[in-house]
Amino acid sequence: MTLTTIILLVLALYMVQIFLQETSRFGFDMRGIVGNRDDPPEMSIVAARLDRAKNNMLEALPIFLALALLAMVTDHDSRDVRSAALVFLVARVVYVPAYLSGIPMFRSLVWLIGTAGLAMMAWPLVQS
Repeated sequence: MTLTTIILLVLALYMVQIFLQETSRFGFDMRGIVGNRDDPPEMSIVAARLDRAKNNMLEALPIFLALALLAMVTDHDSRDVRSAALVFLVARVVYVPAYLSGIPMFRSLVWLIGTAGLAMMAWPLVQS
């Protein structure tokens, strides 16, 4: 899998997270989703967790994109970097249900795995 493909999948995941968070707040009711949202309902526990998971992705996304683009521009687009980017992607996919589950420490462990993927992406750039 190319680094470009992984970047696009990470961006697609972020779009899915935005969609899930926004629609969950309205109970997946299309009338609320397509309205002006002037008076949004209180967030349920699920909606609040999806919101926090989305915000966490928003914090990690610039770091991932910077590392991935730097790897591409500096010809460090190696199999190791692609594997590290894939670790990040898979961890972020698992992070959403991990956050929703509410299982103590599970979310944090998955977050650490994703962060390790970022560190693995950065390592070849730091070494050069």
